[in-house]
Amino acid sequence: MKKLLIRVIKDYVKNYRRINNIKTDWDEPLVSFASSADPLFLKLKKVVNINHNLPTDLMEDAQTVISYFIPFQKEIVTGNKKGEIASEGWVLAYIETNKLIIDLNEYIDGQISTAGYQSVVLPPTHNFDKVNLVSDWSHKHIGYIAGLGKFGLHQMLITDKGCCGRLGSMITNLKVKPTERPIEEYCLYRYNKSCGECVKKCINRALQIDNFNKHRCYEKTLLNAEVYKEKGLADVCGKCISVVPCSFTNPVA
Repeated sequence: MKKLLIRVIKDYVKNYRRINNIKTDWDEPLVSFASSADPLFLKLKKVVNINHNLPTDLMEDAQTVISYFIPFQKEIVTGNKKGEIASEGWVLAYIETNKLIIDLNEYIDGQISTAGYQSVVLPPTHNFDKVNLVSDWSHKHIGYIAGLGKFGLHQMLITDKGCCGRLGSMITNLKVKPTERPIEEYCLYRYNKSCGECVKKCINRALQIDNFNKHRCYEKTLLNAEVYKEKGLADVCGKCISVVPCSFTNPVA
């Protein structure tokens, strides 16, 4: 069933653009799995965010959390490199990938249901407290627990296909063997302090080597959302990760 789920996710993303006639295109997704009993879920709740749900808070008989990363194609990322406002391509990628994640999760849910199991479908974003800026289900932390990658200095998850893309996840009572978490760092700064490009690229000076002001970062995303409000809700920026060593790959590998 594990191989089937991976194939279902990859095939769905591969065909989504053609079927839906949209502008955004993606590279092949990465897929990983975590046990709902992994002690890092409880640590996430107790140490990082008391409001974060455990898998069993959302599904009593949860067995597995499915996590996946959908990488943007390079043109989307390079197009967001210059200027202080997020590029139109980056904004559309955000909006259209969120829709892809919603549709993909519903499709996975149907496949799991056909196999005789249940799942819980989770939203791609905007499930966070807008005052404290904490989420009740953080896809990047879920991706870390599921072994998709490691956190970078820029607070994003770096995968084997970089950090430029979108993360999704869902919960199921289907038991799947967990993915082994990587041990080594993926961020060059955390590996040997040879980088820090993301700090230089932060438009709003929210990101520093030893500090991240998430409220200042959010202010910038809201400014971009206002600029592009006619296209949909796009509270994004992405300047700090657009064309840096970890944009498209794990630079430490």
